[in-house]
Order: sequence, then C-alpha cells, then structure tokens
Amino acid sequence: MAINVLVVDDSAMARKMIVRVLHMAGLPLGTVGEAGDGVDGLAQLEAAEHDLAILDINMPRMNGLDLLARIRGVARLRSLPVLMVSTEGSDVRVERVKELGAGFLRKPFAPEDLVEAVVEAIGGAS
Repeated sequence: MAINVLVVDDSAMARKMIVRVLHMAGLPLGTVGEAGDGVDGLAQLEAAEHDLAILDINMPRMNGLDLLARIRGVARLRSLPVLMVSTEGSDVRVERVKELGAGFLRKPFAPEDLVEAVVEAIGGAS
C-alpha cells in the first residue's frame, strides 16, 4: 500500500530534507506533497486523501498547532496520523501536540529518527 504524505513547513529546505529522507528510507510512498504554511496545508489535506501529515509548529498564516486542531475538527481528517517536527522547546506546546494525538520529533533529528517516527505514526505499515 502506497503512503500519501503531506509535509507542511515554512522552510523549503526542511521540506526537501524530509522528503529526501522519506524517499531514501524505502518507504512505500505514493504522492508526497508540500505546503509552506498551515493554510495551504489544510487546503491540500481537504482536497486529496493523505495517509500522513508531517507538520512544523512555527509557521506563518496558520501554525502547526492550529492546523492540527483544525485537522482533528474535520470528520474525514480526524484520524489522520500526524507527526509534528519542530525546534519548539515549550513543554506546554509539546504536550498539546500529544493531547491532539500527534507524534512529536524535535529538530534537528537524525534521518533514522524521522523514519522511526513515521513508521510509528502510520502504525508500522512499511
């Protein structure tokens, strides 16, 4: 089964690095989309089927926490696996991510840590 992923991060370099790691990991990828902020990310999630969203917390227009809350508020997206990746250090914000049912990985991370977090988020399907 191919995994359709959306990477939402305001840093184009971070998005490219995440996409590269996913491809190099040999995961059964389908489409891998990118968005530069939460507004564009939400539009893409609502427009097409995805199996995983990888979000940054700190972004313009709509941050990752607000996007995650919106995802959880849409019936079709409510159970979408989400992995938050961020330099965020606030324990309160990280706890909120976990309360909303998402995984969390602190930047910078090793490629193998990203792959492990992705596999965990999608339930071991690889």
